[in-house]
Amino acid sequence: MRVTVGLSGGVDSAVAAGLLKEQGYEVIGVHFSFSKQGSGCCGNAGYERAKRVAANLKIPFYVVNLHLEFEKMVIDNFCAEYARGRTPNPCIRCNQFIKFDFLRERAKVVEANFIATGHYARIVRDATGRFHLYRGIDPRKDQSYFLYTLNQEQLATLLLPLGDLRKVYVRQKARDWGLPNAEQTESQEVCFIPDNDYVQFLRSRHPELFRPGPVYDTAGRRLGTHSGIVNFTIGQRKGLGLALGERRYVVKIVPEENAIYLGRENEVYHTRVWAEAVHLIEPVSEQRLRVWAKVRYQSDGGQALVEFLSKERVFVQFETPQWAPTPGQAIVFYDGDCVLGGGIIERSET
Repeated sequence: MRVTVGLSGGVDSAVAAGLLKEQGYEVIGVHFSFSKQGSGCCGNAGYERAKRVAANLKIPFYVVNLHLEFEKMVIDNFCAEYARGRTPNPCIRCNQFIKFDFLRERAKVVEANFIATGHYARIVRDATGRFHLYRGIDPRKDQSYFLYTLNQEQLATLLLPLGDLRKVYVRQKARDWGLPNAEQTESQEVCFIPDNDYVQFLRSRHPELFRPGPVYDTAGRRLGTHSGIVNFTIGQRKGLGLALGERRYVVKIVPEENAIYLGRENEVYHTRVWAEAVHLIEPVSEQRLRVWAKVRYQSDGGQALVEFLSKERVFVQFETPQWAPTPGQAIVFYDGDCVLGGGIIERSET
């Protein structure tokens, strides 16, 4: 059986490829280039690491340039969302519109049966033939949050070799195989912004977004002036540019006013969330559904009641307040470890 594996240059995708080869698959490595210069999503360093991994594993290696598609579907959206006062999650959008679709296209070209990535999540097929997405068993690495947009067609040909493994085991496998990225540290960067300076990235492309505007408290009193709403996200405390004598947090961004609102810590916790662009992996027949929901990848989440306002919009009522539900970020729904689906946060209230 032949499988195309997305090789980012990181240790997780490298070990995923190695494990599949060890299991007897004919593995083909594919590295996506998202720049005009031909370097990969993590720059030249990512491309070089992926190339060396493929050589180490003795598997074919291809580079596919998708910079036009990536620019249109991910980067343009990234900039547009910040212009709307929202904080996008480009990894989710890349998964939805780029990675899995184009891995499948490459699989067709080389007549592969499956595609695979290094995500920490699990796919289970039930007795009826339907596929379900589950959390990875390593709670510190579970990445099911980023995969809620997958559909049945994608799940049917997707392999996730790391879902049943813990990171410590994956790291040791990389060492045992002598992979060149075995000791590579975890990246916290947005892949197309290697220095993680998203403000400078936006400034270089859309300087018009950096318009000064008012900063208010939640009572409407003006506290000062900001240098552009794109500098801020909900829940932010540092870098506000104001000496207020007490901790204040960004609690609201209003692009129509070009304004930032600051509040105290308790004002960042909300229980009511509205979301759009909802996608469901699991079929839902009820208008209201009790779930476990997460408003950000690093949050624990909480029990919630989801009410379907339409096919693609929901209202979510949490039992306990959640920290900084942020417009533009994803809210993802679970039934135990099973991913039900998710959507993009429009707004939230206490």
